[in-house]
Amino acid sequence: MKRVITYGTFDLLHYGHINLLRRAKEQGDYLVVALSTDEFNWDEKQKKCYFSYEKRKQLLEAVRYVDLVIPEKSWDQKVSDVKEYHIDTFVMGDDWAGKFDFIEDETDAEVIYLPRTPEISTTQIKKDLNMKEKEEKQ
Repeated sequence: MKRVITYGTFDLLHYGHINLLRRAKEQGDYLVVALSTDEFNWDEKQKKCYFSYEKRKQLLEAVRYVDLVIPEKSWDQKVSDVKEYHIDTFVMGDDWAGKFDFIEDETDAEVIYLPRTPEISTTQIKKDLNMKEKEEKQ
């Protein structure tokens, strides 16, 4: 069985996320998603999520491409995750291109960067909703 892992926050789950998860799953037979915890998002990325970790985990577990959701608690856990879960392929969006190449040096896993869905992002959704709210107040 070929095992794949990817990482992310997956807040405001949208079709870009689903595309990434589908394409990640196509790289193997079993997809592990390391989901950023609320604490990790805030402490390390200064990001506040709309949905809590537990709600985001529930959403991901309902996606047919996802086999297992684990918590991402630190930047440093990637190598140990690859080893612990016997990962063959490490997948990230191409906005991270080159940042995780070291995983190939420290493990037996292949690193693949997949193109993002260009016209959609959680950041853009939040900006658009904020703009709409401001327009409605005027």
